[in-house]
Amino acid sequence: MPVIATACPRNCYSTCAFGAVVEDGRLVAVEPDPRNPATAEGPCLKGLSYVERQHHPDRILTPLRRQDDGGFAPISWDEALDEAARRFGDIRERFGPQAVLYYAASGTKGLLNGCGEAFWRRFGGCTTTYGDLCWPAGLEATRLTLGDNIHNDPDDLAHARLIVMWGKNAAETNIHQMCFVDQALDAGARLVVVDPRRTQTSERAELLIQPRPGTDGVLALAVARLLIDHGGVQHEFVRDHVLGFEEFDALVHELSVDEAARICDVQRGAIERFAELWAVTRPATLCAGFGMQRYSNSGQTMRALISLPVITGNIGVSGGGWVYANLATQVFGTRSPFDFLPPDQDDGVVRVGVSTSRLGRDLPALTDPPVRAAWVERGNPLAQQPETGRVREAFAGLEFTVVVEQFMTDTARAADLILPAKSMFEQTDVIGAYWHPYLQLRRKALEPEGEVRPETEIYRALATRLGCDGPGLDDEIPGPDDTAVRCWLERKLAPLGLTLADFDSGPVRAPGSEAVAFADRVFPTPSGRIELRSEEAARRWGVDPLPRVALPEISSVGSGADPATPLQMMTPNTKNRIHSQFGNLSLIAARDPGPFVQIHPDDAADRGIAPDDWVRLFNDRGELTVSAVVDAGIRRGCVAVTNGWWGAQGGLVNLTSEGRETDMAHGAAFHDNLVQAERLDRSEAM
Repeated sequence: MPVIATACPRNCYSTCAFGAVVEDGRLVAVEPDPRNPATAEGPCLKGLSYVERQHHPDRILTPLRRQDDGGFAPISWDEALDEAARRFGDIRERFGPQAVLYYAASGTKGLLNGCGEAFWRRFGGCTTTYGDLCWPAGLEATRLTLGDNIHNDPDDLAHARLIVMWGKNAAETNIHQMCFVDQALDAGARLVVVDPRRTQTSERAELLIQPRPGTDGVLALAVARLLIDHGGVQHEFVRDHVLGFEEFDALVHELSVDEAARICDVQRGAIERFAELWAVTRPATLCAGFGMQRYSNSGQTMRALISLPVITGNIGVSGGGWVYANLATQVFGTRSPFDFLPPDQDDGVVRVGVSTSRLGRDLPALTDPPVRAAWVERGNPLAQQPETGRVREAFAGLEFTVVVEQFMTDTARAADLILPAKSMFEQTDVIGAYWHPYLQLRRKALEPEGEVRPETEIYRALATRLGCDGPGLDDEIPGPDDTAVRCWLERKLAPLGLTLADFDSGPVRAPGSEAVAFADRVFPTPSGRIELRSEEAARRWGVDPLPRVALPEISSVGSGADPATPLQMMTPNTKNRIHSQFGNLSLIAARDPGPFVQIHPDDAADRGIAPDDWVRLFNDRGELTVSAVVDAGIRRGCVAVTNGWWGAQGGLVNLTSEGRETDMAHGAAFHDNLVQAERLDRSEAM
């Protein structure tokens, strides 16, 4: 049976290389491809489930139009394209092109994703979102401090002697990284985990610290104080490469270790032990997660965390460093997080007018022109956006919505017209990564199922109907077939000195990437040094130039506390889904059949909640009903429900979250979220 080398384009650290096994035009298996050294162990459960996903009976294989009764009926492509062109053309005529929202998220990666914006520019313009739901506060904190979002190769982690997993459950969200963690531990390394939840990642940890959510920056500054006071600073490295150390020294001494321990609600002895490990163990790597930077104070928090590998001289060395995001493969444009940010003014074509974190508030507030229609691809905003109730209201107020999708998600159910989306096996593309430095070729392995057309074909057909298919179309949106797509990709690769043939032997290392980040001690910051003091941070974001950390705006302690909603709600990722993808598959559902809330035994007892009881989680924004898992592994005062459940599955966690931005880079402060929990009788839960 043919095995076609390809790579997974999902929004996941690993971006696995694997082989697609094809028989009689069907995908029958996937198998490991060890040529990507970061993912040599092979695909995860989600990757294995591609066989089911590709040929799933619920996959949308033909255009669907909403009927008067709210259901959907199949229509032909000509009918669908004619209707889309007519409706969008009419809205453009009445309000102008910026009355259309182009919402594109990160459901899949690839160079071809850029064709969407190319089409809407040809249309005359559109409105888009700015910011990002996932990680921008950490990206910006890293850029401000180190100058670039790069880190050591994944396998270099095996050389670390101290590994700190801070707010990161790699055993579920970065499973290939755990292979290198285990190699390091087997060779005598030490592991520290900082997380309000005890997770699978912490099972081999020497030290588990469970701070109050949102106080991680305070903990980091307390550790830095102890390092400074007790000889843990690499002064030669700091002298030669760090800006602002003296002011940073003064900052960390503004708060005593005892006071930091009180704020974080951890034992002073745990902080001292943590600092001791940093001081005596080299090289050390700090791996920071995304969930931890989903608080309103997260940019400054992440800057505080970065200070620990900086002042201990663990930057630019094998086995050491700051591991957050490696954007070395972002070689086809800028690797700056300002890709996510609004320009100082619109370019007259694309209006970057809606904060993705405040979509439900910003969208209906736009005027001149108001947004009257939406095109959604690679995303599921009616499940994943904060303040889901407001988002649903905003979309309900539009005249016309088109969703390009493979399955009947919450957002697809709200569409007027659904266009079937291709799968990763049905068109060739080149994809990057954000954990390893390898570009990969995602080869076409199958013909599209049913009547599915790749998005490039959809855009080209609409361009013809709307009269915007003039000169240069082939350079912006390739077509009509895979041969044309490959020629287009060749042109994109040529400036890098690469060709598609270079991928015949496997993934290709991104030009200019290095195995050890910053080994040359070149830091592309304004000062050319690592900036613990950043004037740009103050100028651009209005924060202290030093990593001064406050509590989150909404917190279970301090001024944000509310006795009516005392529980801090976290919505972490899970190994069983990538946000709202894969959870509808039977292979996944057999292991993760439904949403549940993780709650501490004391909090459960206070509310009369027993294991498997139905629990209502609520605040003044919304509510959801889930079963209870009573678990001493989570901090008291916290609850957690993994994100990504669909409304039909009963776990829309963002019904309770607020549309609030992080302190820098317009991220989403999902975890600034307080709820109450109450036990329900079985009759109430049904």
